[in-house]
Amino acid sequence: MKAVLRSGWMRAVIVLMGAVAVVALLWWRGPAWGAVGDAFTAVEWQWVAAAVGLNLLSVVVRAVAWRTVIVQAMPAPHPRFPLVFSAFSVGLFANAVLPGRIGELARVAVLQRKLPEQEGAWATLLGTVFAHRVFDLVAAIALIAFVVSTAHIPDWAITSLIVVVVAGVALFSIAVISARRHQLSDLGGLSSLRKILRLARHGLGVMREPTAAALACSFQVLGWACQLFAVWTAMRAFGVHKPLPAAGLVLVLMNVATIFPLWPGNVGLVQAAISIPLKQYYNVARATGVAFGFGLQAIEASVGVGVGLIFLAREGLSFAMLRVMPDASQAEIPEPMMHEEAAADAERHRARVPG
Repeated sequence: MKAVLRSGWMRAVIVLMGAVAVVALLWWRGPAWGAVGDAFTAVEWQWVAAAVGLNLLSVVVRAVAWRTVIVQAMPAPHPRFPLVFSAFSVGLFANAVLPGRIGELARVAVLQRKLPEQEGAWATLLGTVFAHRVFDLVAAIALIAFVVSTAHIPDWAITSLIVVVVAGVALFSIAVISARRHQLSDLGGLSSLRKILRLARHGLGVMREPTAAALACSFQVLGWACQLFAVWTAMRAFGVHKPLPAAGLVLVLMNVATIFPLWPGNVGLVQAAISIPLKQYYNVARATGVAFGFGLQAIEASVGVGVGLIFLAREGLSFAMLRVMPDASQAEIPEPMMHEEAAADAERHRARVPG
């Protein structure tokens, strides 16, 4: 318990130090805050509406990509798209309001509740989330390549981008090597842990289907393209009339600033990451850059939080329930596995006791 408390205190100290550093950075290189408020008075709301619509379209397309992965990972009947979209939206909401990427577990839990009872569905769905995120990395690498070839990259972001590219290549390779088709996999004779791992590898089954994998990856790339144009339209809403590569730079830096979710949305850190390069490379006033940073984050949150709240209520869940979504250590072992383990224990016991 003491170790847990110490680690908790350590995390709190790290977060506090990060927050202090962000405040100091915004204070040192930040704008006159009155000018930030003035920037909001000149917002063109039709462009804001367009950015919200493009973000919503991005969510829909990425949910389609996830369903494509699920169809290849699980036996029929497959979940219909409205159910997948509902689970995906709840996951976005959880990621937006809670630290630690709880949303990935939340969307698995929400979807599992509505599926017909299947052996190891939780583990398989978790595998599909991993596969979906791998395709996310493919789209991110494509965006990075676009930005590197068309715009300036701040020195502080280069190391993070190199890590993203290397991790993307490594994780894609691991996913392809680990993937198994559920139709060709035999679970007989495996221990509970090995069955769970095998079922999780079923979630990567799309990697063994080139056509389906290309389709899912294409949907993910399209989803990121929608986000790119959403950033570009949001820039126009704040009077920042810069070319598409500038929007690409903003999207890349925004994602770099949220790789490690220290607090909800990493608010403050995101604004610094956006406004300083815009001033340095595109001569955008700091007040406008900071206002745009807050506005862009609000636009993205309006979709993730707004749509997520709707589907959270539709699923009969509460915010408190999201905080206790099961992780891998809490996931129930499917009933057939429990019976097999109990039978094995009984057999071992009989072997030890003289007849």
